[in-house]
Amino acid sequence: MTEVAPSMWARFVARVRETSWAIDANDGIIATAGLLQGFAGAGAGDRLLLFTAIAAMIAGGLSAGGAKWAEVAAERESELEIAAREQDELERDPAGELATLAAHWESRGLSPELALEVAQQLKARDALGAQLDAEHGLEEITHRSAPWWAGLETAIAFMIGAAIPVLITYYAPVAIETWAIIVAVVVSLALTSLVAAGVGRLSALRMLIRSLAVGLGTMGVSYLAGTIFF
Repeated sequence: MTEVAPSMWARFVARVRETSWAIDANDGIIATAGLLQGFAGAGAGDRLLLFTAIAAMIAGGLSAGGAKWAEVAAERESELEIAAREQDELERDPAGELATLAAHWESRGLSPELALEVAQQLKARDALGAQLDAEHGLEEITHRSAPWWAGLETAIAFMIGAAIPVLITYYAPVAIETWAIIVAVVVSLALTSLVAAGVGRLSALRMLIRSLAVGLGTMGVSYLAGTIFF
């Protein structure tokens, strides 16, 4: 079974069709805005707020990207271990593995004779791939570059979301900054939630309510914490 390396365009299209990029962007918006509201509640000035926003964007993006890289890398390692185990079983007991593959197809509704024929043809074409698909639902091994791409894409999506409160902090005076950030966060979360709902064919209203509840709740709690404890 070979690893498939998708092209950059195919990877981009697949990413756009997922909802995870919008969720990562929402995380960037919420995390950065929440941190800013906490500092604003504590009475921080423009310069400190701008530094906080930039630091949150960079650190949050790197953290989110690193976590995604580790997650996909762990999945790939697990897939490789499963593939190695299946390859060993194929070498030690090819007849038994063929019977297992035939039983899988028989359980899917084929007659015993047809199931055996299908299993034999699949084994002749790609024995390991057929076993991984039938026994583990694994159609292909994640390519070695996938963890790096996943981490990079997540980091970029997070930073794009975080850039919204960063830009507001840079351009808006501190007197209107808090309200400007709240309005921008609400609009941004609404747009990304609606896009994600459309891409994932989910309930737009539910996704919007969840995103706004988390975003506004985070900012509210952070602002109160800054007001009370500083």
